[in-house]
Amino acid sequence: MAVNYPLSTYFILLLIITITRLISTVGKTEQWKAPLLPELDIDNISHKFHDDPETIQMASRDYGNMVHEFPAVVFRPSSIDDIVTLIKSSYNSFAPFNIAARGQGHSTHGQAMARDGVVVDMASLRKQTNGVAISVSKDPLIGHYADVGGEQLWIDVLHATLEHGLAPVSWTDYLYLTVGGTLSNAGISGQTFRYGPQISNVHEMDVITGKGEFVTCSSQKNLELFHAVLGGLGQFGVIARARIALEPAPKRVKWVRLLYSDFSAFTKDQERLISINGRKQKTALALDFLEGILLMNQGPINNWRSSFFPLSDHPRIASLITEHSILYCLELAKYYDDQTEKNVDKEIHVLLQGLAYIPGFYYEKNVSYVEFLNRVRSGELKLQSQGLWNVPHPWLNLFIPKSQIFDFNSGVFKDIILKRNISAGPILVYPMNRNK
Repeated sequence: MAVNYPLSTYFILLLIITITRLISTVGKTEQWKAPLLPELDIDNISHKFHDDPETIQMASRDYGNMVHEFPAVVFRPSSIDDIVTLIKSSYNSFAPFNIAARGQGHSTHGQAMARDGVVVDMASLRKQTNGVAISVSKDPLIGHYADVGGEQLWIDVLHATLEHGLAPVSWTDYLYLTVGGTLSNAGISGQTFRYGPQISNVHEMDVITGKGEFVTCSSQKNLELFHAVLGGLGQFGVIARARIALEPAPKRVKWVRLLYSDFSAFTKDQERLISINGRKQKTALALDFLEGILLMNQGPINNWRSSFFPLSDHPRIASLITEHSILYCLELAKYYDDQTEKNVDKEIHVLLQGLAYIPGFYYEKNVSYVEFLNRVRSGELKLQSQGLWNVPHPWLNLFIPKSQIFDFNSGVFKDIILKRNISAGPILVYPMNRNK
């Protein structure tokens, strides 16, 4: 008998097509020539503009490495007031110029670029002592929170809040990104089904608008701006500060992967698991993280995102991939601490009862909370050492309605990616609850 789960569900798909050799026609750029910005009355910040070739080249590319746009200058502010002055000057100028805030430059299609304009190097604020930085506080109405500068890295937010026994609940898979950067995109990962994306865990922000106005906004104050900036791709303002919700941090993580050969069983089990998501009810059985990965002959069994499967089992897994062409890996995690450690194995066992994964292909790890959240970092360092981190990254993120996910599996995963042998990078697919 078919089982239908009541929550409206959609799937997010991340296609990561890794190009391991540079192609001369991809990301081809013209020689840079410094254009002239309009004469501006900004003598007090003019020494913070940089137009040396190395700096311009850095600001003309991003992680995607497919789009290249040269700015006139790069601006390295030492305070939020500097950014306010810059944007006001552009807005009031007879010839306004493009301005883009650049955090880690981890966009894939030029979001952090400003052709013939000014790229604001937000990283320079991390070197200052007069910024927001990271501050943990408590409010009787909203509980614990962290006020965080938009330029701060999530890995630093993690370490700073853990000093108080606290942490944000929603993360991205990769932590060396800025708070302002991920909040301008949404901030989606395997915790989203339960805790919502990162933009659903923000109480308040300070934003510098396109007019150069410094505005505090929240769901109660300047509501339109608040929701426009969150997930607004940097088009509605620069995030100077975000107030991030915190909860007590766990200490360790039970991390599990299960292998499937049947896509229908795989997605059905994913939906079943995310239907148990009682954050407010503190449901003990609810998972804290759920994603899914495709394994195909085109890529290694352990990809750069994490080395999970034991080497001794690689031949068995490879044999299954040869037999079925595609394996679907359900990845899940449950957090625990000293008080809940004795029950975590029992809870995992209850959650997995009745799941239709391939018998004998259950894998688990027991790792620290930090190690789990920072799991992609080692892969990044390995790729950097091999010269493969700065190659083009034609990444694609899609939201797919539940009603179309089977067509996508047959039409894209099998008939395009598999048959044409076009991807050697990770392909992630996992469901979310629409009400989050």
